[in-house]
Amino acid sequence: MSHAVLAPPAPGSHPWMPVSPCGDHCLPGPGEEPRVGAARRALRLGALFLVMLSGVPIAVVYPVLGARGRQWLARAWFRTVLRAVGVRLVVQGERRFAARGRGALVVSNHCSWLDIVALDAVQPVRMLAKREVRKWPVVGWFAAVAGSVFVDRERLSTLPATVDDLAAVLREGGLVGVFPEGTTWCGAASGRYRSAPFQAALDADVPVRPVMVRYLVGGAPTRSVAFVGTDTLWHSVRRVVGLRGLVVEVEPLPELPARSAPDRRALAALAQQLVAAATRRGDAPGPRPERAAA
Repeated sequence: MSHAVLAPPAPGSHPWMPVSPCGDHCLPGPGEEPRVGAARRALRLGALFLVMLSGVPIAVVYPVLGARGRQWLARAWFRTVLRAVGVRLVVQGERRFAARGRGALVVSNHCSWLDIVALDAVQPVRMLAKREVRKWPVVGWFAAVAGSVFVDRERLSTLPATVDDLAAVLREGGLVGVFPEGTTWCGAASGRYRSAPFQAALDADVPVRPVMVRYLVGGAPTRSVAFVGTDTLWHSVRRVVGLRGLVVEVEPLPELPARSAPDRRALAALAQQLVAAATRRGDAPGPRPERAAA
Protein backbone atom coordinates (compact mmCIF):
# COMPACT_ATOMS: atom_id res chain seq x y z
CA MET A 1 0.00 0.00 0.00
CA SER A 2 1.27 3.46 -0.83
CA HIS A 3 0.75 6.87 0.65
CA ALA A 4 0.27 9.99 -1.46
CA VAL A 5 2.58 12.95 -0.97
CA LEU A 6 2.30 16.60 -1.91
CA ALA A 7 6.01 17.30 -2.05
CA PRO A 8 8.38 16.22 -4.83
CA PRO A 9 10.11 12.86 -4.40
CA ALA A 10 12.54 12.73 -1.51
CA PRO A 11 16.20 13.47 -2.18
CA GLY A 12 17.95 10.44 -3.59
CA SER A 13 14.76 8.95 -5.08
CA HIS A 14 14.33 8.62 -8.84
CA PRO A 15 12.35 11.08 -10.98
CA TRP A 16 9.72 8.40 -11.79
CA MET A 17 8.66 8.06 -8.14
CA PRO A 18 4.82 8.12 -8.15
CA VAL A 19 3.33 11.28 -6.66
CA SER A 20 -0.23 12.50 -6.29
CA PRO A 21 -1.68 16.03 -6.14
CA CYS A 22 -4.22 14.84 -3.55
CA GLY A 23 -3.77 16.06 -0.01
CA ASP A 24 -5.51 17.36 3.10
CA HIS A 25 -7.55 19.75 0.95
CA CYS A 26 -9.33 16.73 -0.59
CA LEU A 27 -10.78 15.54 2.73
CA PRO A 28 -14.29 16.61 3.83
CA GLY A 29 -14.49 19.23 6.55
CA PRO A 30 -16.01 18.70 10.02
CA GLY A 31 -19.74 18.10 9.93
CA GLU A 32 -19.92 17.40 6.19
CA GLU A 33 -20.69 13.69 6.66
CA PRO A 34 -22.66 11.73 9.30
CA ARG A 35 -20.56 10.64 12.26
CA VAL A 36 -21.07 8.23 15.13
CA GLY A 37 -20.78 9.23 18.77
CA ALA A 38 -17.70 8.97 20.97
CA ALA A 39 -18.86 5.72 22.57
CA ARG A 40 -19.30 3.99 19.21
CA ARG A 41 -15.88 5.21 18.05
CA ALA A 42 -14.29 3.83 21.21
CA LEU A 43 -16.01 0.46 20.74
CA ARG A 44 -14.79 0.25 17.16
CA LEU A 45 -11.23 1.11 18.13
CA GLY A 46 -11.36 -1.50 20.88
CA ALA A 47 -12.71 -4.11 18.46
CA LEU A 48 -9.97 -3.27 15.96
CA PHE A 49 -7.32 -3.64 18.65
CA LEU A 50 -8.63 -7.11 19.53
CA VAL A 51 -8.72 -8.14 15.87
CA MET A 52 -5.12 -6.96 15.45
CA LEU A 53 -4.12 -9.03 18.48
CA SER A 54 -5.82 -12.07 16.98
CA GLY A 55 -3.60 -11.64 13.94
CA VAL A 56 -0.56 -12.74 15.94
CA PRO A 57 -1.63 -16.38 16.58
CA ILE A 58 -3.22 -16.49 13.12
CA ALA A 59 0.09 -15.52 11.52
CA VAL A 60 1.79 -18.29 13.52
CA VAL A 61 -0.53 -21.08 12.33
CA TYR A 62 -1.06 -19.68 8.83
CA PRO A 63 2.02 -21.25 7.19
CA VAL A 64 1.13 -24.79 8.33
CA LEU A 65 -2.39 -24.72 6.87
CA GLY A 66 -3.29 -26.03 3.45
CA ALA A 67 -4.09 -23.64 0.60
CA ARG A 68 -7.85 -23.85 1.16
CA GLY A 69 -7.47 -23.26 4.91
CA ARG A 70 -5.19 -20.25 4.37
CA GLN A 71 -7.65 -18.71 1.94
CA TRP A 72 -10.59 -19.20 4.30
CA LEU A 73 -8.72 -17.88 7.34
CA ALA A 74 -7.29 -14.80 5.62
CA ARG A 75 -10.64 -13.90 4.07
CA ALA A 76 -12.42 -14.27 7.42
CA TRP A 77 -9.80 -12.17 9.22
CA PHE A 78 -9.96 -9.30 6.74
CA ARG A 79 -13.77 -9.33 6.83
CA THR A 80 -13.57 -9.11 10.61
CA VAL A 81 -11.30 -6.07 10.28
CA LEU A 82 -13.96 -4.36 8.14
CA ARG A 83 -16.71 -5.17 10.62
CA ALA A 84 -14.58 -3.93 13.52
CA VAL A 85 -14.19 -0.46 11.98
CA GLY A 86 -17.85 -0.25 10.97
CA VAL A 87 -17.50 -0.90 7.22
CA ARG A 88 -20.04 -2.94 5.24
CA LEU A 89 -18.64 -4.88 2.30
CA VAL A 90 -20.69 -5.12 -0.90
CA VAL A 91 -19.48 -7.15 -3.89
CA GLN A 92 -20.88 -6.25 -7.30
CA GLY A 93 -20.97 -8.91 -9.99
CA GLU A 94 -18.57 -11.84 -9.72
CA ARG A 95 -17.74 -12.94 -6.19
CA ARG A 96 -14.14 -14.04 -6.93
CA PHE A 97 -11.22 -12.58 -8.86
CA ALA A 98 -10.17 -15.95 -10.28
CA ALA A 99 -10.79 -19.65 -9.79
CA ARG A 100 -8.70 -21.31 -7.08
CA GLY A 101 -5.27 -22.28 -8.37
CA ARG A 102 -5.49 -20.03 -11.44
CA GLY A 103 -3.01 -17.17 -11.57
CA ALA A 104 -4.14 -13.61 -12.27
CA LEU A 105 -2.87 -10.07 -11.80
CA VAL A 106 -5.50 -8.17 -9.80
CA VAL A 107 -5.24 -4.40 -10.37
CA SER A 108 -7.28 -1.72 -8.62
CA ASN A 109 -7.62 1.98 -8.03
CA HIS A 110 -5.99 3.11 -4.77
CA CYS A 111 -7.09 5.67 -2.22
CA SER A 112 -6.82 4.09 1.25
CA TRP A 113 -5.22 1.49 3.48
CA LEU A 114 -8.71 -0.02 3.46
CA ASP A 115 -8.26 -1.02 -0.20
CA ILE A 116 -6.05 -3.98 0.65
CA VAL A 117 -8.44 -5.05 3.43
CA ALA A 118 -11.42 -4.90 1.04
CA LEU A 119 -9.66 -6.88 -1.71
CA ASP A 120 -8.52 -9.59 0.69
CA ALA A 121 -12.00 -9.74 2.21
CA VAL A 122 -13.31 -10.78 -1.23
CA GLN A 123 -10.53 -13.19 -2.17
CA PRO A 124 -7.08 -13.14 -0.56
CA VAL A 125 -4.29 -12.00 -2.86
CA ARG A 126 -0.53 -11.67 -2.48
CA MET A 127 -0.02 -7.92 -2.54
CA LEU A 128 2.77 -5.94 -4.09
CA ALA A 129 3.47 -3.47 -1.27
CA LYS A 130 6.04 -0.83 -0.50
CA ARG A 131 8.69 -2.05 1.92
CA GLU A 132 7.51 0.33 4.70
CA VAL A 133 4.33 -1.75 5.11
CA ARG A 134 6.47 -4.56 6.51
CA LYS A 135 7.08 -2.42 9.62
CA TRP A 136 3.39 -1.80 10.36
CA PRO A 137 2.16 -3.42 13.60
CA VAL A 138 0.67 -6.91 13.01
CA VAL A 139 -0.56 -6.02 9.50
CA GLY A 140 3.00 -5.89 8.16
CA TRP A 141 3.86 -9.20 9.78
CA PHE A 142 0.67 -10.80 8.50
CA ALA A 143 1.36 -9.43 5.01
CA ALA A 144 4.83 -10.96 5.04
CA VAL A 145 3.55 -14.34 6.25
CA ALA A 146 0.84 -14.27 3.57
CA GLY A 147 3.50 -13.96 0.87
CA SER A 148 3.32 -10.29 -0.06
CA VAL A 149 6.02 -9.08 -2.42
CA PHE A 150 7.71 -5.94 -1.07
CA VAL A 151 9.27 -3.34 -3.35
CA ASP A 152 11.76 -0.57 -2.63
CA ARG A 153 10.22 2.27 -4.63
CA GLU A 154 13.28 4.48 -4.19
CA ARG A 155 15.60 1.98 -5.91
CA LEU A 156 14.54 1.74 -9.52
CA SER A 157 17.27 -0.85 -10.11
CA THR A 158 15.29 -3.43 -8.08
CA LEU A 159 12.24 -3.23 -10.37
CA PRO A 160 13.24 -5.99 -12.85
CA ALA A 161 13.82 -8.44 -10.00
CA THR A 162 10.45 -7.50 -8.47
CA VAL A 163 8.70 -8.12 -11.81
CA ASP A 164 10.43 -11.52 -12.00
CA ASP A 165 9.20 -12.35 -8.48
CA LEU A 166 5.63 -11.40 -9.42
CA ALA A 167 5.78 -13.51 -12.59
CA ALA A 168 7.00 -16.52 -10.60
CA VAL A 169 4.04 -16.23 -8.21
CA LEU A 170 1.61 -15.91 -11.12
CA ARG A 171 3.05 -18.96 -12.90
CA GLU A 172 2.47 -20.99 -9.74
CA GLY A 173 -1.24 -20.13 -9.88
CA GLY A 174 -1.11 -17.32 -7.32
CA LEU A 175 -3.21 -14.17 -7.26
CA VAL A 176 -1.11 -11.01 -7.12
CA GLY A 177 -2.71 -7.70 -6.12
CA VAL A 178 -1.24 -4.45 -7.41
CA PHE A 179 -2.18 -0.77 -7.17
CA PRO A 180 -0.71 0.43 -10.50
CA GLU A 181 -1.15 4.13 -9.67
CA GLY A 182 1.77 3.60 -7.31
CA THR A 183 0.37 5.93 -4.66
CA THR A 184 -2.97 6.95 -3.17
CA TRP A 185 -5.46 9.37 -4.70
CA CYS A 186 -8.56 10.86 -3.08
CA GLY A 187 -11.08 9.01 -5.24
CA ALA A 188 -12.46 12.10 -6.98
CA ALA A 189 -9.31 11.99 -9.12
CA SER A 190 -7.07 9.11 -10.13
CA GLY A 191 -3.60 8.55 -11.52
CA ARG A 192 -2.01 6.89 -14.53
CA TYR A 193 -1.42 3.15 -14.24
CA ARG A 194 2.28 2.30 -14.25
CA SER A 195 3.02 -0.44 -16.74
CA ALA A 196 5.83 -2.39 -15.02
CA PRO A 197 3.61 -4.82 -13.03
CA PHE A 198 1.72 -5.71 -16.20
CA GLN A 199 4.94 -7.14 -17.63
CA ALA A 200 4.68 -9.88 -15.00
CA ALA A 201 1.27 -10.90 -16.39
CA LEU A 202 2.72 -10.98 -19.91
CA ASP A 203 5.76 -13.00 -18.81
CA ALA A 204 3.57 -15.52 -16.95
CA ASP A 205 0.86 -15.47 -19.64
CA VAL A 206 -1.94 -14.97 -17.10
CA PRO A 207 -4.95 -12.64 -17.31
CA VAL A 208 -5.31 -9.24 -15.72
CA ARG A 209 -8.37 -8.72 -13.52
CA PRO A 210 -9.24 -5.01 -13.14
CA VAL A 211 -11.20 -4.26 -9.95
CA MET A 212 -13.04 -1.10 -9.00
CA VAL A 213 -13.12 -0.14 -5.30
CA ARG A 214 -15.46 2.65 -4.18
CA TYR A 215 -16.45 4.03 -0.75
CA LEU A 216 -19.91 5.37 0.01
CA VAL A 217 -21.57 7.15 2.90
CA GLY A 218 -25.34 7.51 2.66
CA GLY A 219 -25.22 6.17 -0.91
CA ALA A 220 -22.89 8.93 -2.09
CA PRO A 221 -19.14 8.67 -2.79
CA THR A 222 -16.95 9.78 0.11
CA ARG A 223 -13.34 10.96 0.26
CA SER A 224 -13.11 10.56 4.04
CA VAL A 225 -11.30 7.24 3.72
CA ALA A 226 -8.56 8.69 1.51
CA PHE A 227 -5.09 8.21 3.00
CA VAL A 228 -3.44 11.30 1.56
CA GLY A 229 -1.48 14.43 2.41
CA THR A 230 -0.07 14.68 5.92
CA ASP A 231 -2.25 11.82 7.19
CA THR A 232 -0.76 9.28 9.54
CA LEU A 233 -2.17 5.78 9.70
CA TRP A 234 -3.53 6.49 13.19
CA HIS A 235 -5.34 9.66 12.09
CA SER A 236 -6.81 7.87 9.09
CA VAL A 237 -8.07 4.98 11.24
CA ARG A 238 -9.68 7.41 13.68
CA ARG A 239 -11.46 9.19 10.83
CA VAL A 240 -12.75 5.91 9.37
CA VAL A 241 -14.12 4.55 12.66
CA GLY A 242 -16.01 7.81 13.14
CA LEU A 243 -18.02 7.50 9.93
CA ARG A 244 -21.65 6.41 10.05
CA GLY A 245 -22.88 4.01 7.37
CA LEU A 246 -19.59 3.51 5.51
CA VAL A 247 -19.85 1.00 2.65
CA VAL A 248 -17.03 -0.33 0.47
CA GLU A 249 -18.07 -1.62 -2.93
CA VAL A 250 -15.76 -4.02 -4.76
CA GLU A 251 -16.55 -4.76 -8.40
CA PRO A 252 -14.46 -7.27 -10.38
CA LEU A 253 -14.48 -6.12 -14.01
CA PRO A 254 -14.11 -8.20 -17.20
CA GLU A 255 -10.90 -10.17 -17.32
CA LEU A 256 -8.19 -9.08 -19.78
CA PRO A 257 -6.19 -11.91 -21.36
CA ALA A 258 -2.46 -11.20 -21.24
CA ARG A 259 -2.34 -10.93 -25.04
CA SER A 260 -5.38 -8.66 -25.36
CA ALA A 261 -2.99 -5.72 -25.87
CA PRO A 262 0.24 -5.47 -27.87
CA ASP A 263 2.45 -4.57 -24.92
CA ARG A 264 2.44 -3.82 -21.18
CA ARG A 265 1.71 -0.10 -21.67
CA ALA A 266 -1.35 -0.78 -23.75
CA LEU A 267 -2.49 -3.44 -21.27
CA ALA A 268 -2.09 -0.98 -18.37
CA ALA A 269 -4.02 1.71 -20.26
CA LEU A 270 -6.84 -0.72 -21.04
CA ALA A 271 -7.16 -1.76 -17.38
CA GLN A 272 -7.12 1.89 -16.31
CA GLN A 273 -9.91 2.72 -18.77
CA LEU A 274 -12.10 -0.10 -17.47
CA VAL A 275 -11.70 0.95 -13.82
CA ALA A 276 -12.27 4.63 -14.65
CA ALA A 277 -15.42 3.82 -16.64
CA ALA A 278 -16.80 1.69 -13.79
CA THR A 279 -16.08 4.48 -11.31
CA ARG A 280 -17.87 7.07 -13.46
CA ARG A 281 -20.83 4.71 -13.93
CA GLY A 282 -21.12 4.15 -10.19
CA ASP A 283 -20.86 7.85 -9.39
CA ALA A 284 -23.52 8.88 -11.92
CA PRO A 285 -26.87 10.12 -10.50
CA GLY A 286 -29.96 7.97 -10.81
CA PRO A 287 -30.95 4.49 -9.64
CA ARG A 288 -28.01 2.39 -8.52
CA PRO A 289 -27.79 -1.24 -9.66
CA GLU A 290 -28.88 -3.88 -7.21
CA ARG A 291 -26.03 -4.82 -4.93
CA ALA A 292 -25.01 -8.23 -3.72
CA ALA A 293 -24.25 -8.08 -0.01
CA ALA A 294 -21.12 -10.02 0.82
